[in-house]
Amino acid sequence: PGGSEPGVDATAAPVVADPGFVAEQDAWRAERRAELRRPDGWASLIGLHWIELPAHYVGSGPTAGIRLAKGPERMGLLQQQGGKVFLTPDAEAGLTVDGEPAQGRFELLPDSSPTPTVVGFDEGKGLLTLIDRGGRKALRVKHAEAEGLVRMGELDYWPADPSWRIQARFQRHPPGRTIQIVDILGQQGPQPNPGVVEFERDGMLYRLEALEGEDGGLFLIFADRTSGHESYAAGRYLYTAAPDADGGVVVDFNRAYNPPCVFSDYATCPLPPPENRLDLAVTAGEKKYVRP
Repeated sequence: PGGSEPGVDATAAPVVADPGFVAEQDAWRAERRAELRRPDGWASLIGLHWIELPAHYVGSGPTAGIRLAKGPERMGLLQQQGGKVFLTPDAEAGLTVDGEPAQGRFELLPDSSPTPTVVGFDEGKGLLTLIDRGGRKALRVKHAEAEGLVRMGELDYWPADPSWRIQARFQRHPPGRTIQIVDILGQQGPQPNPGVVEFERDGMLYRLEALEGEDGGLFLIFADRTSGHESYAAGRYLYTAAPDADGGVVVDFNRAYNPPCVFSDYATCPLPPPENRLDLAVTAGEKKYVRP
């Protein structure tokens, strides 16, 4: 009976937001969409190819051991040696390495490196990088003409609601603490876990284990009682600014957003740890995305 989703209080009326707050959220949403729409954004992913053998030929042609969805038929020879990965480009492939024409065999530095190698192809419309996940290496391939990018639909949000912009408290863990994070491929590994964020909603106290964000800020991965209903089943992401000297931190759930794996089958999205599965319907932020 009734049409409300489980865990959602259909009678709760959102707080009316002032125009300035709404404009601020609209600007963030526009920036979020523009970022996704970038030619090298997450929606441009066209492949994730795990490197299993000592050597693979790479290209879009039928004889390639690692076959790309787009790009030159023969890109080159990929080799694993001594824990490193090298690519010898085909003379006709027209590759670039970090923006410069490829000159002979070169090493592919992974995304964990301070300076990951970026291989360009198709006159810059395609990009190839190396990722490392728990010791397993793969080629991540993006293209400006990817189906997910060209056909991207609109993003859907709950109405901007200032009551979901919550003043929370950050409690720091002892230095060096980590938390096990599993990704959507089932691989897991420890991630730095600087502390826990505590906040109140409707008189109840909730906690979210935090990962390291940017510029001293926090990265929160959470699921809630809308997950699998109005929002993406595997959870959402949220960044905060750095906590202040007293541990105060603003958690704006209006800016909770979908992970990259919503838009592509080739992303390796981290999932919420068990501690971050909230018994709370977070009716704010980005809703479920349906691919066109």
